[in-house]
Amino acid sequence: MKKTLLICALFMGFISLNAQTKEELEALKSQKEDSISALQSEVDALKKQIDKFPGWSYGAFGTIGANLSEFSNWYAQGTPNNSAGNVTITVNPYAKLNREKYFWYNTANINLSWVKFDDKDDPIDDDDFRQATDVFTITSLYGYKISKTLAASTLGEYRTTLLNNFNDPGYLDLGIGITWTPISDLVVVVHPLNYNIVFSDEKTIFDSSLGAKIVANYAKSIGKLKINSNLSMFQSYKSSNLSNWTWTNAFGYEVWKGIGLGFEFGLRDNKQEALNYAINTEGDTNATFDNVDNDLQTYWTFGLSYAF
Repeated sequence: MKKTLLICALFMGFISLNAQTKEELEALKSQKEDSISALQSEVDALKKQIDKFPGWSYGAFGTIGANLSEFSNWYAQGTPNNSAGNVTITVNPYAKLNREKYFWYNTANINLSWVKFDDKDDPIDDDDFRQATDVFTITSLYGYKISKTLAASTLGEYRTTLLNNFNDPGYLDLGIGITWTPISDLVVVVHPLNYNIVFSDEKTIFDSSLGAKIVANYAKSIGKLKINSNLSMFQSYKSSNLSNWTWTNAFGYEVWKGIGLGFEFGLRDNKQEALNYAINTEGDTNATFDNVDNDLQTYWTFGLSYAF
């Protein structure tokens, strides 16, 4: 009986010792995680200070999403034999030069995606990947500093598609004006003298014109979260039908060694593109600038992200 009680006491003590050790390890783990978080905040703060010094700074983050599937004899659905897929790639690179008297900022936004749905029981359906999202924008801004927050500037911005109808249409904005940088994360461009050059085979719809250009870009890192928001607007002096704007927003949250989750969405308003789609894609020969349905253009992407 005494031996049994002794063994039970030793067993309970061993369990208590393990439980205590586990609690101590969890407490130590929590302390280390807090230390890592504090160090990451310090690293981000140092990076901001470094970026303020004159010289080049580079960076990029993007999103990669993929979903592939195949069904064979899955009779519960309408197409029991099929293969489907979706692949999406977005990249937001930048290269910025900051000097005492001037700056030169270069940014780009690329969003490409492909989809397919192959019904294996239909011999005439399309079994290839097809272009779904196609966005390409590159911007170059040069400014000569007048004060700490204001600069005389010139801007070049080019927008088009890469996979389908490259440069048809394509938009090239060239203008001069001022740039306001109230904080290091925000750049606001106001160019009252800007020429919007439109490249297109459809000359009766797309037209180049003189107007005002406004661009606002906000890029910030908050711990493991990266944010990039860009608004680009053109107001034509010739006709409001030739005006357009695009607003893109990208978010990336790092989970492990640069890999994380990414989300991007974009909005666009362009009446010339709406009219071109109505006439040349939908075949509405009666469509005009006055009666076309100029619906808001949107897209969004969600998937794995990687920060370079």
